[in-house]
Amino acid sequence: MEVIKAEKVPEIDGRCKDLLDGFKTLFGEQAGVVIRVPGRVNLIGEHIDYCGYAVHPMAIEQDVLVAVARTSGGLTLCNVDTKYAEHREGSLKDITIPGGSPKWWGYFLCGLKGVQEEFSVQDPSGLNILVSGVIPPSAGLSSSSALVVSSALVSVWANGVSVGREELAGVCARSERFIGTQGGGMDQAIELLAQEGSAKLIEFGPLRTYNVTLPAGATFVVANTLEEKNKAASNDFNTRVVECRLAAKLIAKKLLPEGEWKELMRMKDVQEHVGVETSQMVEKVETILHEEDYTVQEVMEILEIDKDYLQKNILTANTQNVETFRLYQRAMHVYSEAARVYLFRDVCETSGENALNELGELMSDSHASCSGMYQCSSPGLDKLVELSKKFGALGARLTGAGWGGCIVALVHQEAAADFIESMKTAYYGSMGLEAEQLNSAIFVTKPGQGASVWTL
Repeated sequence: MEVIKAEKVPEIDGRCKDLLDGFKTLFGEQAGVVIRVPGRVNLIGEHIDYCGYAVHPMAIEQDVLVAVARTSGGLTLCNVDTKYAEHREGSLKDITIPGGSPKWWGYFLCGLKGVQEEFSVQDPSGLNILVSGVIPPSAGLSSSSALVVSSALVSVWANGVSVGREELAGVCARSERFIGTQGGGMDQAIELLAQEGSAKLIEFGPLRTYNVTLPAGATFVVANTLEEKNKAASNDFNTRVVECRLAAKLIAKKLLPEGEWKELMRMKDVQEHVGVETSQMVEKVETILHEEDYTVQEVMEILEIDKDYLQKNILTANTQNVETFRLYQRAMHVYSEAARVYLFRDVCETSGENALNELGELMSDSHASCSGMYQCSSPGLDKLVELSKKFGALGARLTGAGWGGCIVALVHQEAAADFIESMKTAYYGSMGLEAEQLNSAIFVTKPGQGASVWTL
């Protein structure tokens, strides 16, 4: 295992210099290190990591920078953007994550708490911290996970924890669940493991990552709907997680020996126990699950369980009162999307004459499934996808959890500039945005580097 080590900061200018100057003004001392964590865009493989399946993201240039110094105790956490309130903790022992609508600092506490608990940090160092982030919030580019990963790296540095990137990615994924989001681990893995110039195929259980070189001429444009939705603040995300669990259990109950379904929570586990290819699971879903919504009573009757078992062993804390579950559509999306991820990787590796068109078609099929089967799109996302195709994109899809946020479109490199100008006029033209706001709403991105810990 290669442990995470600090390295000399490449250069101190721009945002990094402003952050360090601000830190000294605020705390009257120099920061000890600066930690950088990028956002990410998922090229394909949406809502399937928590079902056990592989995903295909890449890190982006937008990032979170954190300046930090050790203190004798407690936490003072500040943000250069004054709309994010300062937060203080008198002690970092036995951190409690508040309930209710998540606050920005709650995500930061998640990473600190996770490292302390999983590495048995008995006497955590106090911390002075200043954060600067340019990942658009609630845009599906993983700004929340970037805060969790950055705070975990803060704790690793401040408390002298020895850990590798793969292990820490798992810790961060589990830590983010403290705030109520039942995610699967993609965001934390790519933010820690990304290598500049390559997208990643990421598999789970155990975590394995593979660099994937994108075909020549492939250019990805990210466009933000400017519809914000925090997935931890609503039930939609966690309801989808539970629907996938229930679908897995109903399929397993039908196809596997008596009682085996009780041990299985993810659709990939069911597929492996059944022993067939992903495409064959699509066929089985069509015969086992019905398209109409399932009621709580129907689920209990099929699984032969009572409500107490359902609530304690399958539902999450914030899905206890969900009355109906849409299982056929969720399962169809998961199994078809899982197959598309490997098809995407295969096209990149063979990189034939028609590679870009093939990738675009897979992305468009993914969006159709996200919108129609998983119902995680939004009017803005569907409009951006529609406009992308109108202005020459080879394919486009929502990225991130959905329900607002961003799309990612694949265009020919030489067409990118004209494509962006057309999109600016058609989608953003009536919004009255300043030039800086417009340029942060739609931009070309390329595979970036994962998280760094910089000494000064």
